[in-house]
Amino acid sequence: MNRNLYVFLAIMVMAAVTYLIRLFPFLVFGRSEKPPEFILYIGRVISPAAIAMLVVYCVKQVNPFLSPFGVPELIASAVVVVLHWWKGNPLLSIVVGTVIYMIFEQKIFV
Repeated sequence: MNRNLYVFLAIMVMAAVTYLIRLFPFLVFGRSEKPPEFILYIGRVISPAAIAMLVVYCVKQVNPFLSPFGVPELIASAVVVVLHWWKGNPLLSIVVGTVIYMIFEQKIFV
């Protein structure tokens, strides 16, 4: 198959899938003023679930008996808790906590 045709078809498939994904909520739920209760529930639980997943990821291999004794995880977790308590913005808490953790893991406690 011609490479240009393959690239064109791949782009068309991606565009169609993206369009259908964006169209799906309107097809399923219509254009009502208030979203269904299930969607509101998902909106309430997704941020705490993402934070819980990051906590599990950060502490899954911590060995408190080997250097660095879980210090990067503890500091990053504390930053997430303080930022979330202070600002109440889950995205900010997740991003800053992840960046702090990665800086400690990659640069400081090597």
